[in-house]
This record gives sequence, structure tokens and C-alpha cells, in this order.
Amino acid sequence: MHAMLPLLDTLRFPEIARGQLQALQVNLTYRCNQRCLHCHVNAGPTRTEAMTDESLALLLQVIDSHSVGTLDLTGGAPEMHPRFRELVSHARAEGLRVIDRCNLTILSEPGYEDLAGFLAGQGVEISASLPCYSRDNVDKQRGDGVFDASIIGLQKLNALGYGVEGSGLILNLVYNPQGPSLPPAQAQLEADYKVHLQEDFGIAFNHLLTITNLPIARFGSTLVSKGQFNSYMQLLRDSYRAENLEQVMCRDLLSVDWQGYLYDCDFNQMLDLPLELPLIGRERAHLRDLLQAQSLAGNPIITRDHCFACTAGQGSSCSGALKAQE
Repeated sequence: MHAMLPLLDTLRFPEIARGQLQALQVNLTYRCNQRCLHCHVNAGPTRTEAMTDESLALLLQVIDSHSVGTLDLTGGAPEMHPRFRELVSHARAEGLRVIDRCNLTILSEPGYEDLAGFLAGQGVEISASLPCYSRDNVDKQRGDGVFDASIIGLQKLNALGYGVEGSGLILNLVYNPQGPSLPPAQAQLEADYKVHLQEDFGIAFNHLLTITNLPIARFGSTLVSKGQFNSYMQLLRDSYRAENLEQVMCRDLLSVDWQGYLYDCDFNQMLDLPLELPLIGRERAHLRDLLQAQSLAGNPIITRDHCFACTAGQGSSCSGALKAQE
């Protein structure tokens, strides 16, 4: 049974605090070669925001000085940042696990033809968005022709060893629901994906990561325009499971925006809810403050109603469903 919540007039998301910092998730740029309906970043081809050289220099210092084990690169299309490869190479040389949030179609864009080979050569882990194994559903959510380009990208990655047992090259796929519903059980959907993609296209991958759509930014606006926002929020609240609180990603992940400012998660970043870092003497914590901070453990996490998306049902994080699965 799901944990039931109090009446809406008294409902608040529980107070939670940070544990030990393990991962930096860095939004390098809002520029993207796609414009997806579910994108909580509002990324697209006309966006120009990108991490400056000054902030990138601070990020490299943080990588060198902190015991952070994972660098998670996102966007937009993070690969479109002009210093993406330099950052990846530096982090890998320092022994960090590097994750590239790849939309797959970037692998076929002019000027990026050798990108897949670079990622394989660096041993970068790829989390690739593929919201369905059906052409119609993918193109509906992400644009005409995206499914075919994604399949080509996956085949290119497979040819380099990604998703192939024993290669050490990790290829995970990411699923988002088409609309205002929770993702199905991750394990069963992963099995379905593997059967369809192997039988239809000869494609292999490691795991499927199911992520609940956040009712913010572009997706939130779509819900409002269709009169579905309140019912979706009610679904998230009704599906709350307290046991997911221990596994939410904001416990050990820190989000960094393209200007170098810090947030508890990527979703708070999009809502302009900065990390609370006491005693810094200004409103917004920055990478330069992280260089001086001894530990963030115990720091309060900024929560709002959108946080119910991460605790609903089987739970949701950038690494897929949480441990409290259905």
C-alpha cells in the first residue's frame, strides 16, 4: 500500500537534509539540437546560454580538490559546449566516473561525427534519452525523424562496444512518460525495451532508467494549457512513498548551472531555488564557495511541491527508479 498523505490544506513535503556529496551534475549549456515537449530545461537550438571559461576553470578546481566520484554532464546537449571534450578528458584523468546525458541525435550532427568515438575512448558512461521503442511515440514527443536518428546513434554506439557485455562501456536508456502519468515498473519496461530493440534493430543496452516528468518549465506549461496541472499534482501527492526519501538524488548530488551557481538538484535549478549555504554572506552559493566549504552534510535541502515527483510510486532520480520499487 502507498503511504497516504494528509489533506491538501496541511500538506507539505517533508524536511530533508544532505548526506555526503558524491556527484556533481553540471548543466553546461541550454543549447540543444532538439526541442522536446517534456524538457524541463526549455532547451533548444536558439538558446545561447553556456558555461563561461571562468566558471569552467572553477569547476576544474573543484574536481581536483574535492573527493567527488561522479561528474554528470547535462544540458541542453552538453556535447555542444565548445570545451566539453576538455572537461571530460580532465575529469577522466582525475579518475572520475563521467556520465554524458546524450540525446543520441547529436551523434549524427555535422561536426560531431567523431563524438561517439571520443566518448568510447574516454570510457564515458552514456545515459541516452529514448522515451519509447515506437517511432510514432518518440517523434511525437521529440520531433519528426528523431526516432530514426536515435536508432542510428545507438547502432553507432553498439559498434564501438557500448552496451555490449564485457566491454566496460555503459549505455543506459532513459524513459519519460508521454504525458501526465507515472512511469510503469522499471524492470518490466526494461525487459520490453530489450526485446523490441534487439528484435527490430539488433540494439543492445545495459539498463533502462525511468524518470517521472516534473510539473515545471515546458512540461508544466503544457499541463496548464491542457487543464491537467492540478490533477497531475494530485497524482504525485497521492502516490507519495515515504521510504523513497532516503534515496532521492539531492541527498548526495549537487547541481551546477551554466553560470557556476549551486542547487540541490537540476529541477530546483530550473525553478531558481538556489542551494542554501549558511555564512557565505550572499544569496547565491557558487562554485567558488564549494572550494572553501568543508562539507555539505546536514545542509537543509530546499523542497517544494514538485519534489513529490521524485517520491511518487517507485521513485525517480537521474539514475532511474529508486530502491522502493513497486
